[in-house]
Amino acid sequence: MNIDLQSICNDVCIAAKSVGSFIKNEQLSFSLNKIEIKGKNDFVSYVDKTSEKKLIETLSTLLPEAGFIAEEGTSTKKGTTYNWIIDPLDGTTNFIHGIPCYAISIALMCNDKIVLGVVYEINFDECFYAWEHSKAYLNSNEIQVSKAASLADSLLATGFPYYDYNRMDEYIELFKYFMQNTHGLRRLGSAATDLAYFACGRFDGFYEYGLQPWDVAAGAFIVQQAGGRVADFNGNRNYIFGKEIVAGNSACFNEFLDVVGTHFN
Repeated sequence: MNIDLQSICNDVCIAAKSVGSFIKNEQLSFSLNKIEIKGKNDFVSYVDKTSEKKLIETLSTLLPEAGFIAEEGTSTKKGTTYNWIIDPLDGTTNFIHGIPCYAISIALMCNDKIVLGVVYEINFDECFYAWEHSKAYLNSNEIQVSKAASLADSLLATGFPYYDYNRMDEYIELFKYFMQNTHGLRRLGSAATDLAYFACGRFDGFYEYGLQPWDVAAGAFIVQQAGGRVADFNGNRNYIFGKEIVAGNSACFNEFLDVVGTHFN
């Protein structure tokens, strides 16, 4: 079955913006007593769940045969060929504390390959997107990863472990290395946004462990379409379901991966 990925991507962007408006409006009256705790430092609210239901409703009309891999589990439908990978609110902790950095992340997987990705950062109304064989875009403008020549010239993004502390010693040592050998590190609290910001050249690389498929599927695809490289900590392709990711440009990716691999493997 041939589908028009460009047209579907456009519709997904529209859906993300619509749900993003709902999320932004709900934040105005949101309070901490409305959250639920899924696990240690793992929060959810009616906003996450309602947003996911809204997205699933729209995406189901765009591609009725597709299933869903969605963070809040509001649909358990599995597609034989196509599956949407959805995070309705990446950066929930930021959202519940009123910190303006959170995003909607939507990817479409065909068999075992991502063919479409949309990351909508809600607060700045920035929609990052790409589809198979396309360039990467931010609000209709083509984007590319940075041209930083080495880690010494790079500003990196990462995320702090919030439930899996088994690799904390390695993480802290790696953090120390990057503090001393790069332009610095930033931690926004939304992996989808981190990857999107790398795709458009604001960051020069990104790494994190303890991630879920819905955190990285769309952003990693957009990075690749923007000219970046992505791998797990071993340099392999298990970065969507393997809970770890390194993303860099072609000039310093190998150096970046070597440093991460040396500390974690």
